[in-house]
Amino acid sequence: MERSKIHQFLITLLSLSCIGLTFESLLLNWEFWVPPIIVIGTALLWMMHIAGYPDENMREIYYFVFAVFSILFHGMHGTSFFDSIAIVSLALFSFSFLDHIYMMNIFVLEYFAILMIQLFYIHKDDNLLSDRLTTSRVILHVVIMFFAYLSSIKIIQIRKASKESEAEKDRLLEANISDMDDFLSNISHELRTPVNVVNGMSDLLIKKGQYSEAYAIKEAGLRLTGQIDDIQDYTEVRRNDVFLEEEDYVSTSLINDVVTSFRLNHDNDDLELVVDIAVDVPMIMRGDIKKLHKIFRHLVSNAIKFTKNGGILIRLYTENKNYGVNLCIEVTDTGRGMGRKDIYMASRGLYQANKKRNRSSGGVGLGLTIVYGFVHSMGGFVKLESSKGQGTVVKVTIPQQVVDSTPCLKLDDTYEGDILFHVKSDKYKVPKLRDFHRLMATNLASGVRVPLYPAENLSEVKRLMEKLNVKYIFMGEEEYEDNAGFFDELSKGDVVIAISASDNFKVDRDSRVIVMPKPLYAYPIIKILNEGKNASGLELTERFERPDLNGIKALVVDDEPMNLVVATGLFKDYGIITDTANSGKQAIEKCMAEKYDVIFMDHMMPEMDGVETMKMIRARRMATDQNAVFIALTANVVSGAKEMFMREGFDGFVGKPINTNEFERVMARLLPKIRVSRGGDRI
Repeated sequence: MERSKIHQFLITLLSLSCIGLTFESLLLNWEFWVPPIIVIGTALLWMMHIAGYPDENMREIYYFVFAVFSILFHGMHGTSFFDSIAIVSLALFSFSFLDHIYMMNIFVLEYFAILMIQLFYIHKDDNLLSDRLTTSRVILHVVIMFFAYLSSIKIIQIRKASKESEAEKDRLLEANISDMDDFLSNISHELRTPVNVVNGMSDLLIKKGQYSEAYAIKEAGLRLTGQIDDIQDYTEVRRNDVFLEEEDYVSTSLINDVVTSFRLNHDNDDLELVVDIAVDVPMIMRGDIKKLHKIFRHLVSNAIKFTKNGGILIRLYTENKNYGVNLCIEVTDTGRGMGRKDIYMASRGLYQANKKRNRSSGGVGLGLTIVYGFVHSMGGFVKLESSKGQGTVVKVTIPQQVVDSTPCLKLDDTYEGDILFHVKSDKYKVPKLRDFHRLMATNLASGVRVPLYPAENLSEVKRLMEKLNVKYIFMGEEEYEDNAGFFDELSKGDVVIAISASDNFKVDRDSRVIVMPKPLYAYPIIKILNEGKNASGLELTERFERPDLNGIKALVVDDEPMNLVVATGLFKDYGIITDTANSGKQAIEKCMAEKYDVIFMDHMMPEMDGVETMKMIRARRMATDQNAVFIALTANVVSGAKEMFMREGFDGFVGKPINTNEFERVMARLLPKIRVSRGGDRI
């Protein structure tokens, strides 16, 4: 029981007992001045409990003293001779909840004091002990009191031992959690450090023109990086210790991530990806964009692994709520599906399809567990529908705040004309894939409120063009190749022809046909509808201008020599003048002898870690009125690491392996501060 509830229980018991004692006192004409004291004392019990004053220990002593006084008053009268055992036993068991053994001792001593007073003073004249029955009853009461006392003491000892055991468990759990945090941080650093070298050196080889070997190395490094991330994320999910890092993000960046990763990692020509993004999704929302990217990656990765033919449909839409929106991510595949048992296991983070060592799918099997953990930590839910041989549908719903409610995709007000969607339904080996394309096209047309007409074959295209004001025709690669001459000639007129095709697909030089690289999704379609034949930049990329870092002087601090090589090679491309230090001590010496605009600091270094080094440099440079921007460049990227570094005083955070997009974002954000720091005189 909680302490406050124990107090309330004792006060209630004392109050009821005192009411009975007061009535008994009045009926038997006991001392007239005692009942008012009992009433006042009972009122004080409740006042102290409600007010919470004085402190807990003092209140418990008052409750105890009040109980001792009441028992003594009751026991001092001859009519209470045989009642005292019940009253004191009740007090023993009731006050044992407070876990104070001295109270038990005093209650027992009080009982024997009352008994002795009763025998030697009150009942002296009656000579009760001459009666064998009375004598046996007194002896029985003494034995009962003895065992009641031992029982209450034992209860207190067991309860205290249990509390100590729980406290010890809590201390061990806290120590284990701390050890696990250290382990995750260390394993992240130790594994990511060589991976950073692999990725960085492969980038340098690619820039030198050594493509084939370098791309293979880089792909292996990126795969290993993803698996390290999965292990860390899985551990945090299982410990129910997911840390959310909320920030503003552009909603279309989610789709960009999916499309880009699919193109880079997908090598199955029989598998198509269809992306259906609702045009009214708010432009900017607030949430944990990194975890949203991971949720998307795991859902699509799982769908690809277990789908050999057909395709995958990704739907992204929102539902308006009073707190913002529910962001809905729905992934449907035409794969082998899951049984009821598999779905049950997956919903509890226990599912790993095909655990045999000769399995064909990659990864370490943690995807769905991570998805469920991340979604639940963000206040959302996951719905999974599947059956064997019928594919799988996973729907994720996550609450998000709306920063800018402007629709992410918008059709110009000047748009006019009708649209034809020319796709042959019989070309799909898996009928569901045809439905995916139709659903995407229908949702897009209804979203922007434009007329859309399906056309199965060329004759139907010609017929609809005679009846309608056709301005745009969208089609697939096969449909175009069947009648390339007709559509090439048509594209030279007023009609815009756009085809969804693979990367290596080419049209004739004289053709005005626009090629939209697969997978098919809303962004290039809307761009073509808005810009017509002049449409360009059909890739959905984040609009981010590369920062001008030319001439900035940077110090890179890292105890791993190859990390220094990688960073120097990367920064050289940006025109950054780079110096290096292999320890915290060397970094301090260099900062005292030279002025740097930016200091990139590793975290885990021998003798003096990055945080200590940063603080010592700041303290010494402040004395000489020098300012520098400090950026944590570290492999310690467990959840909450970025926030920890920012709290310690770092201006920015870049994780290893270095992602150039992340690096450019951080540098662009800190450029104004860097330029201010450059304004001072150098030492």
